[in-house]
Formats: sequence, structure tokens, C-alpha cells
Amino acid sequence: APGLHRDPAQLIELIRRERITTLHFVPSMLQAFVADPAVAGCDSLTRIVCSGEALPVDAQRQVFDKLPNAGLYNLYGPTEAAIDVTHWTCREEGRDSVPIGEPIANLQTYVLDAGLGPVAVGVVGELYLGGTGLARGYHRRPGLTAERFVASPFGDGERLYRTGDLARYRADGVIEYMGRIDHQVKIRGLRIELGEIEARLMEQDEVREAVVLAVPGAGGLQLAGYLVPSTPVADDAAAEALRATLRERLGAVLPDYMVPVHLLLLEQLPLSPNGKL
Repeated sequence: APGLHRDPAQLIELIRRERITTLHFVPSMLQAFVADPAVAGCDSLTRIVCSGEALPVDAQRQVFDKLPNAGLYNLYGPTEAAIDVTHWTCREEGRDSVPIGEPIANLQTYVLDAGLGPVAVGVVGELYLGGTGLARGYHRRPGLTAERFVASPFGDGERLYRTGDLARYRADGVIEYMGRIDHQVKIRGLRIELGEIEARLMEQDEVREAVVLAVPGAGGLQLAGYLVPSTPVADDAAAEALRATLRERLGAVLPDYMVPVHLLLLEQLPLSPNGKL
């Protein structure tokens, strides 16, 4: 039924009743789903597909722990390239991120620098896409089309789509998603990767979900972290103690200018009707 995908309890009941085998989730909704204590009863599941957002390694870990019979697959791709263009079969690698994998048939991926030159393995650049799946452009928006769909620098007469996503190649050819270019912010002249702060927060056992934003504040932009604790916080004193603990831990692994000024505790992160953050 419309909206049922946003209610984990009803979704679990439906899966168990109908013996559903396959789910396709936006990662934000997957996190809400696997956090429900009754999810382990969905033993009919054999395949869970994720796309639409970066898949947190904690969500992967929870799927492995609570739904061991279900394969987990991470897909990546923008609408401008007929949606999903890379695939990855998730497995425990002991890393702090889930790769987006390798391109599907008839699609090409390139990690390029600002001059459209290929970067070395392990170096972060912008992800470009080529191949059969590319759109022709944006309807009646020639300027935006020219900006995002560029001539291939490889002399093959083809076009590439610039995704605005940061990525890097591993030595085995697998692509790691590193965040959005526009998620890089400058505060007091210092360049900050919001995704790096989120990753450090997600490493804490006390944190189930985390989002960091740069918000206007006194004297300019300030970092604000929005957190969903792993267990409910009893009162204001416990909340303040948790904030102090998290700030101390972040300060041990990040420069002080990357430790959020504000840490707000939420019962859940706000999601759009289709389950995206």
C-alpha cells in the first residue's frame, strides 16, 4: 500500500505473511527496517538491493547479523545514465565504507581530475560516466546539458556525463564512493569533507545514524551533526553526557575545526515520501 515502505513494523508483517524474497531499499529506509527488533523473523528474504544513496557500512553489518540468509547488493547511478550503472555484491571486508563496485555492461566509468585527466589508483577525483545508458541531455535546457554532458577527452567522439560525485579506484579496480563535490564546504578558509565527519560518527557504538551539515551561525557557517542514538537517551543529562563523549572522541581523530559545534539527538532522521533522507 502507498506509504507502507516507511513503516518497518507493517513491512515486516507483510514480508512474513507473503514470504517475500526480494526487497529494493533506499539505504535510509534499510537502516530503519533493520533497526526493528522483529526483522530477524523475515527469514524468507534472499536478496536485498540498495540504491539512491550511499550505503553505510553499519547498515551492511546489521543486514549480515540479522538476515544472514539474504544477499545484499549495492547499486549506484544517476537518472542521467538510465539510473544504476555500477554494482557490488556486499561482503565483510573490514573497511569503513561500502564500495559501489564495477560498471555494468555497456557502461564505462572514469575517475578524472579537474583537467579531465585520469587519476592514479587511490586518488580521489570526479566520477564520469560513458556508454549506452547516457541520456541525450536535459529537456529544453541546453546550457545545463553542455555543462554536465561533455566531450570525451579520449578522442573517441563519445560524450561523458559528469556526476558531481567524488570517487577513487582501489587497486583491484573496484570503485569507492567518496561523497558529493558539493558536500565539500569551506569554513573559515578550511576545506571540510562532511562525509568524513559522518563516517567517524558512525564508527561510534552509541550512534545508529548520523548526518552532518554546514548551517549558518554566528560568524558564518557552523557544523551541525544530527544523530539517532543506538538506544533511547533517558534524559537531558544523559544527552549532554553523550554529546560530550562524542565530541571528545571526534577530537581525538579529527582536527578541531571538523568537530561539529552542535550535536542534535533525534528519534529518527526525516525522510521524503520515497524514503530518501
